[in-house]
Amino acid sequence: MKYKIYLAVVAFWLCGVVHSASGQEDTAARDEDTAQITAAIQSYVAAFNARDVEKLANHWSPNGVYTSRTSGEQSVGREAMVEEFTAILAGESFPKLAVATESIEFISPNVALERGTATVAHSEDEVVETTYSVVYVKKDGTWLIDRVTEDEMVVELSHYENLKDLEWIIGEWIDETDGVKIEITCRWTENKNFISRTFAVSNAEEVESSGLQIIGWDSKEKKISSWLFDSQGNIITGTWAKRDDRWTVQSLASLAGGISGSFITVFQPLEDGTYTWQKINQVVDGELLPNIEKSIVRRK
Repeated sequence: MKYKIYLAVVAFWLCGVVHSASGQEDTAARDEDTAQITAAIQSYVAAFNARDVEKLANHWSPNGVYTSRTSGEQSVGREAMVEEFTAILAGESFPKLAVATESIEFISPNVALERGTATVAHSEDEVVETTYSVVYVKKDGTWLIDRVTEDEMVVELSHYENLKDLEWIIGEWIDETDGVKIEITCRWTENKNFISRTFAVSNAEEVESSGLQIIGWDSKEKKISSWLFDSQGNIITGTWAKRDDRWTVQSLASLAGGISGSFITVFQPLEDGTYTWQKINQVVDGELLPNIEKSIVRRK
C-alpha cells in the first residue's frame, strides 16, 4: 500500500515537472513569435517608406485582404497589393508611414491579432491618423499579414490655435494694491477649448467678492469672447482683441438690480513674467466713472 502511494506521489510530481517545462516552452515560443511579429511590423514600415513595393507585398499572405477605410473596397492577394501600393507610392511626393503597436494577442499558435495606430503624413498640413487591426498567420515559420482593417481616428476638436496667444495668462496670480488683494487662477479646460479664470477679492478681514470667467473662441463670430459671473450677481460679457503688445477687452455688464454698464480692460504682459491691467471708459447706468489706475499682477 505504501509502495502504491509512493508511486502515485512520484507520478504526480513528474506530471508537474512535465507541465512546468511545457509551460516554460510555451512562454518562450510565444515570446519568440511576438518578437518576430514586431520585427515584421518594423520591416513593413521601412519598406513602405523606402517605396519597396515588392517587399511590401511579400509581407502579405498569398490570399491577404486589405479593406479600404474610405471606400470599403477590398484588395485580395499579392498582385492586388502590388497594384495598390504602386498607386499609393507613385510620384515625387509620397506619404510617410509611422505605426504604434498597442497590443499583440495570440488567437491560436498560428494566428495573432495586432492592434495599433497608424499615422500617414502626405505633407505637413495633411496628416491622417487611423486605428487598425491586423490578423497575422504563421506559414512555414514566417508571420504574414492576412487581414487589415482600419478606421479613421476621431480627433477631439480644439480651439487652442485661436486661444494660444493667451497662454501667458495661465497660472496662479496675485495683485496687492492699497490693502486689497486679488487672487487669480487661470487654467485650460479639457482639449484647451476654454480658459477658466477664477478670482477672489479680499481686504484684511474678509473676501469681498469672487467669481468665474470663461474665455473661449466664438466659432460663429470668429472672435475670442468671455463670460464672467461673480458672487454679487453680476454678469459680464467681453470681446477680446490683441493690439500690438496689449489685449483689450470690451465688456458689457448686466449688474445686480437691473443696472447696465460697459467698460474696457487693458492687459499688457511684461518681459519679467508679470502683467498689468487697467479699467477705462467705465459707464454705469449712463454715468461716466473715473478710470481705475494701472496695477501690476505677479505670479504666486
